[in-house]
Amino acid sequence: MHPLFNKKVCEVNVLNNFEIPYKGLSFGVHEYEFTINDSFFEAITYSEITQGQLICTILLDNNPGMMQLEFTIRGTVKLICDRCVEEFDYPIECHEILIVKTGPETKEESDEVIIIAHNETKLVLWQYIYEYISLQVPYRKVHPDDENGNSTCNPEQIERIVKLSSTSDTDPRWDALRNIQLDND
Repeated sequence: MHPLFNKKVCEVNVLNNFEIPYKGLSFGVHEYEFTINDSFFEAITYSEITQGQLICTILLDNNPGMMQLEFTIRGTVKLICDRCVEEFDYPIECHEILIVKTGPETKEESDEVIIIAHNETKLVLWQYIYEYISLQVPYRKVHPDDENGNSTCNPEQIERIVKLSSTSDTDPRWDALRNIQLDND
């Protein structure tokens, strides 16, 4: 079992929907569409993303000994704002290419090229889809600014945070220590 599988959700085989059987697939271009929703993210253990509504379109160009997959992913994911700690929808739009070759054993040749064993019958794609979405999430997650460049964070929440961070309640035990005079001879 893949280490990112959420064992509880895995029982319903949510991630099995993100597979393409390719044995016997005719040469040429084939199009696939996958709907990605909350159950997709729930099925992945340690996912930073827990909610989202996206569509993943894959154009699979099947050639002898090689396949090229073009992933186009569009939609939104819910993120928690680092500034005001409220949820917001973050737009995702990405285009990625994955080259799949066949060989004696399954291995990853690079980020864009994988080799699958000759005896494999299907492409398991959920981990690539998840990776492509995750790479679109910024390191610093904040509400986007409006058209005038102003923050769209909840102003009441920001005010509460500023108020809490500006109060300086000190411990009286430490105040007593500040009055100690040390001889520096």
